[in-house]
Amino acid sequence: MSTHRLPPPVGLGRTLWRALGLRCPRCGETPLFVGWFRMHPQCATCGLRYEREQGYFVGAIYVNYAMTAVVSLGTAIALDVVVGIGIVTQLAIAITLAALVPLVFFRYARSLWLAIDTFVTRMDSAAAPKRRR
Repeated sequence: MSTHRLPPPVGLGRTLWRALGLRCPRCGETPLFVGWFRMHPQCATCGLRYEREQGYFVGAIYVNYAMTAVVSLGTAIALDVVVGIGIVTQLAIAITLAALVPLVFFRYARSLWLAIDTFVTRMDSAAAPKRRR
């Protein structure tokens, strides 16, 4: 049995900053990913298990989808407003971005999902003893 050093809890800003750096949201020391799409099973420093259950990262799909929609549609609409491009060009840009953004943002979506869940779970655990009184 290995023992892991648990770091002191940090705020939401620091947790999200670690997520954007693709590091463990609890300690910030270990990288989350081995390759482009493969994650380590857990943090080597603090022992945080990344995928808690089957289908854990389904929420990350929604994060990725939201970012894809904002970037692909927002870019096409902004270019239309600023430059005045036609509908065919708008569609070409939006479709291209809709195919590329999920691939580029995949790791960040998973990292953000893990960070938010870790923060919320920690906050919920901290409030649990107060509710038992």
